[in-house]
Amino acid sequence: MTHMLCRNKVADFAKWKRGFDSHAEAHREAGLKLVHLWRDVADPNNVFFLFEVGSTKKARAFISAPEAAEAGKEFGVLDGEMHFIVERAAKRAVKRGTKR
Repeated sequence: MTHMLCRNKVADFAKWKRGFDSHAEAHREAGLKLVHLWRDVADPNNVFFLFEVGSTKKARAFISAPEAAEAGKEFGVLDGEMHFIVERAAKRAVKRGTKR
């Protein structure tokens, strides 16, 4: 499964969150499902969020659209980054008869 991990440094979390929430339908249309949202303990205006990605192509089109940059500015995004990541199952080699 593909996810998109994002970080936004924002001027005002409350303002950013209202804007972020107002784009929930646009996120869904872009194949993005919000899984988690976190705030940095030391800097609560540093926000991390994780989307499950239904379509990488649609997600990339959404985040690269000029409207996305405009919305980010409007809602106080000062800096940000996004990474598409793929979940892989962890495999452990366990030998029979060994104690853990």
